[in-house]
Amino acid sequence: MTDLQISLKGFNKKNRFGQKGPLCVALVVTQHARTKGLPLNPDVLLTDKGGQVLGLGKSSVQKILTRHGIDRVLAAEGGRTSRGSIGNMREYVAFLNALADKGSVDLEAVEAFWIERVQDFFAGKPFKIRLDSSRSLRTLIRDVLSQAEERQKNSPGMQYAGAVLQHFVGAKLDCALGRGMFSHNSFSTSDAQSGRAGDFLIGDVAVHVTTAPGEAVIARCRDNIDDGYRPIIVTTQRGLAAAEVLSENAGLGDRIDVFEVEQFVALNLYELGRFAADGRRIAVGDLVTRYNEVIDEFETDPSLKIEFKN
Repeated sequence: MTDLQISLKGFNKKNRFGQKGPLCVALVVTQHARTKGLPLNPDVLLTDKGGQVLGLGKSSVQKILTRHGIDRVLAAEGGRTSRGSIGNMREYVAFLNALADKGSVDLEAVEAFWIERVQDFFAGKPFKIRLDSSRSLRTLIRDVLSQAEERQKNSPGMQYAGAVLQHFVGAKLDCALGRGMFSHNSFSTSDAQSGRAGDFLIGDVAVHVTTAPGEAVIARCRDNIDDGYRPIIVTTQRGLAAAEVLSENAGLGDRIDVFEVEQFVALNLYELGRFAADGRRIAVGDLVTRYNEVIDEFETDPSLKIEFKN
């Protein structure tokens, strides 16, 4: 391993650049370095309004990936909407400039390093669940969310638990109602951005899926009621009490249905499996299959998938 690779590896580990947002920043800033030369002025790498990193978008990132034979989408917005992108850019520019102070920098090798990290990202291991007849279905669901929460702790700024929760509920509803009854969206698409009544709109019911219910989701529920919809909140065990208290404080305790996700999904799996062992196995398999299809269609991070073992 060369000194440059050692330095890049150390920077990557220290600053946690292994996820899609920071990877997009690294690729685009390295491209700026190739065209503008080093050292770089970080202030010049901001858009006119100073709110985004210059050139940080899907097309720019994909153009770099295409040069290396990669046609998969790294990030739908090229990392532009990732919180902390400007801070990541400044950290990375400081790192490159420090390398340049010591001598010439092989930017092709730098880009190759980040391309390898992109390939590592795409090869990321999925979450895993195993159907064990001695354990409850609620435990199976809890295991998936626990894995997502653990991964989230190691990747600040990435909302793995929220994404898994949303798509798990969406897949469950597809299995229960049949496909085509409602629309799916990527986790990064907020209700406010899209004008949606909730994460899922089915008939006159607006379903809100969240790991951490706050006043904002209660406000959305109030809007639902004003618009003639019936709001439902699906959340975690920890979020259940918070959602109920906030609903009561807002005077909506008797107008918002709040469900804990483990029970919300597990009971449906029993019903779909007709309360039989073989049926449960098939129901869980169908749920995971549909979940993975949703991830393929609406997300760009394949590590969000679930590997199911009987």
